Amino acid sequence: MGQKEEVRCLNILTYHRELLVSRLRSIQCILDNLLACGFFCEEDVEIVQRTVTKTDQVRKILELVQCKGEEACEYFIFIIYKVCDAYIDLQPWLKEINYNPSSDIMVMQVVNTDPISRYREKLRHEMSRDTCFIMSYGQQEETRLEDLYTDTLMELLNECNESLGFVESLDQLLGDHAVFNPQGETIYVMGDAGVGKSILLQKLQNLWSKKELQTDAIFLFKFRCRMFSIFKETEQISLRDLLFKYNCHPDHDPDDEVFDYILHFPEKVLFTFDGYDEIQEHLDLMNVPEVVSPEDKAHPLQLLTSLLCGKLLKSSQKVLTARTGIEIQSKVIRKKVALRGFSPTHLMTYIDLHFKEQEHREQVLTQLDASPHLCGLCSTPLFCWIVLKSFRHLHTMHDSFHLPDTCITLTDIFLLLTEVFLSRSTSPAPSLLKKRTRCASETFKAGLRPLAAFAKLALQGMEKGGFICNQEEIAACGLREDDLPLGFLRPVSEYDANGSPANFEFLHITLQSFLAAFALVLDEQAAANSILKFFTECSRKREPVCLLFDFCNCYPSKSGEKQPFATTEHLQFTNLFLCGLLSKAHTGLMEHLVSPVLLKKKRALLKSYLSTSVKSHLRGLPHYSGDEGKKVHVLPNFLWMLRCIFETGSNDIARMTAKGITANLIKLGYCNVFSGDCTALNFVLQHRQNLLGLDMDNNNISDYGVKQLRPSFCKMTVVRLCVNHLSDSSIEVLAEELCKHRVVEVLGLYNNHITDVGAKLVAQIIEECPKLRVVKIGKNKITSVGGRYLASAIQKSTSIFDVGMWGNSIGDEGAEAFAEALRHHPSLTNLSLSANCITSKGGKFLTEALTENSILRIFWLVQNELTDDAAAHVADLIKANTGLTHLWLISNQFTVHGIKQLAEALTDNTALKEICVKGNQLSEEEEKQFVAEKRLRFH
Repeated sequence: MGQKEEVRCLNILTYHRELLVSRLRSIQCILDNLLACGFFCEEDVEIVQRTVTKTDQVRKILELVQCKGEEACEYFIFIIYKVCDAYIDLQPWLKEINYNPSSDIMVMQVVNTDPISRYREKLRHEMSRDTCFIMSYGQQEETRLEDLYTDTLMELLNECNESLGFVESLDQLLGDHAVFNPQGETIYVMGDAGVGKSILLQKLQNLWSKKELQTDAIFLFKFRCRMFSIFKETEQISLRDLLFKYNCHPDHDPDDEVFDYILHFPEKVLFTFDGYDEIQEHLDLMNVPEVVSPEDKAHPLQLLTSLLCGKLLKSSQKVLTARTGIEIQSKVIRKKVALRGFSPTHLMTYIDLHFKEQEHREQVLTQLDASPHLCGLCSTPLFCWIVLKSFRHLHTMHDSFHLPDTCITLTDIFLLLTEVFLSRSTSPAPSLLKKRTRCASETFKAGLRPLAAFAKLALQGMEKGGFICNQEEIAACGLREDDLPLGFLRPVSEYDANGSPANFEFLHITLQSFLAAFALVLDEQAAANSILKFFTECSRKREPVCLLFDFCNCYPSKSGEKQPFATTEHLQFTNLFLCGLLSKAHTGLMEHLVSPVLLKKKRALLKSYLSTSVKSHLRGLPHYSGDEGKKVHVLPNFLWMLRCIFETGSNDIARMTAKGITANLIKLGYCNVFSGDCTALNFVLQHRQNLLGLDMDNNNISDYGVKQLRPSFCKMTVVRLCVNHLSDSSIEVLAEELCKHRVVEVLGLYNNHITDVGAKLVAQIIEECPKLRVVKIGKNKITSVGGRYLASAIQKSTSIFDVGMWGNSIGDEGAEAFAEALRHHPSLTNLSLSANCITSKGGKFLTEALTENSILRIFWLVQNELTDDAAAHVADLIKANTGLTHLWLISNQFTVHGIKQLAEALTDNTALKEICVKGNQLSEEEEKQFVAEKRLRFH
């Protein structure tokens, strides 16, 4: 190293002395390397360590380094250069001084002994160990995460829960794409039970541990929110304890440098909080002050709240999951993601991962193809896992196994899983030469003792609102140590910080709900009407719990009004499974497990209660009148009612429910209906005698759901399926059914995934259904090809009066086809061709045709590419005074010259009420020229 460079390094340390003193935090790594390379001796290290404050220690190090010579000075800087994680706040300084190591220094070794770097590596190692296997589903057959994990549909939402598209990779989940609140710090992931929220977080954690996740977070702390419910009310811990005691503790960190680093660089920390909805807290904890000091001790739930609100470790990154229906305050949300389950492609991938044998894959696919309802259930990853696991296990154990030919229910699925678990202890190892004939009732009878004990434990947890149990509670229910490996429970001993016996939880909260229902059926000591305890709990008026979240599962009720299907979801599932277990379909099994006389009594009690509750519920639904006649906007709890009725399999209750729906139209919009629910809806609607409209906009029914609704389309006058993730295969079903029965009047398919193939089928519906008045098919994937199909069909229809095409790509070719359809159309009154890539050429076709049309009243060409070239043609349309009342030209490319032509033409028009031209290429000053013409609207 030249003399000039040596002097520069020495001068740099002198000139930037105070900057280094204020920013240099990790002392140990500096001392270790200076000692190892011979620049410091033991006495030098002791001199530094005897200094009291850290800033004085840095000053002493600088003083000693400068005394040792220029090479020591550069080596000091080289350490900061090499161990960048530990000295991240000094990296900009290195760029400022334009530091490049000399060739002599580059050959010298720097060992990273920094506590921060060591802790990061320890955290990665432990995270990798904890996440590389799928522990969520059973204990005996551990599966590597990478061998079974399959992506699901992850939909990005804006603040108003409108779709912003889908996540294409997990890196995109953490990135800036679709961020609607840059000040927010929480990525909120929502989804229904079993849709894959926990496994998604596990995948994120595993990718981070392998340095395969695109994030600048060097620390990741994971928490399952249910752990916060096991702390006593009086328990007080510090933020330091919460991070290190319940994740991973730093080694060799006497000066607490890791925690100090976290406090100074919270943006380098990523938190994952799984299952906020599972916290069972006391409301009085919500009234205590927020924690703002990282040194203060507080209840762990307060610390969680303060982290999520940004009061602690502001700027840290958070990913939080909760079940659908729990809304976090927008001010803390950075982005929203809704998990929608498996698409057909994802389902195929998942099946391929489960079954390596082509024979088994084909058997499963054959049975799934034969049952749209089973396919719908399998779009939920948890239910799919149970079905595939049961198929594999029972097929291995027995000579033949087929999934039920009848419409399989959710109760059937969990009975299959229970049979698999019980068969682990009740069945001998299968012979290579001969398997046993399957007899489910024998398996349940042989396993009744542990089943009853697990069920009792599950019920006790439901009653006390707890999801974690200890060894004493397990033993008190009659469970033995050799029962635990069956698979119902899994250990969560990592939550035990005091060395007490290990804690356990059920494999999934939905399984706990199922077993709790089983306990209610099996109990022969309690009064028979005790089976209704959770229905009774559901009927109590409950005030919403508000911390960071608003619980939006139910509409507000009138004072004192009962809501028989309104409560937390795990209790709703218990009620649902009770209906399934007491159904007629499962009588043969349950009579082997409980007294037939008592079983009959419980079934009668349940049926009577359901009948009474359904009548009460239907009477309380709000009715109102609209264009389609008498409407009823059902409460979200109506969906749970349908699910319970379907699980009972009772045609009597389904018939009574159908009869009780007196409206002409049912609105089920924004009710979180998923594909598996459509069979339950169809189970009731099949008993409907009169025609009915069904509005199911903004749900998640997918193609599977449409197939399940097939039998009910013969009665439907209104079919609204907007924003439901439908593809062309759904339109194929609709075309076949609607054209067969020809009663449909309104067809809503806005914002799905329909292409030109589907557009051709919609055109068929328009042509062949003589009562069809309204078609909404905007925001799909329709080009000029599909536009021509639709336009041709509209031209032939004499009933159509409202067509919405907003947000497709029909272009000028499609516009020309629509122009021909419009020219002399006898009934079309409303038309939107907004956001369709239409230029002035297409505008010319449309406006010229409309001069010969006296029927159209509302015409929207918003967000197209019309310029002043089209202004003269639009002006001619205005002068023609055809009867058009509303013309929207918002967000096109007209200038003041084009708008002037429209304004002048208005003097010859008496019919137009407004021309909306907001968002064109006019300045505020230019807009003022038209202030006298009130029908030209710029705002």
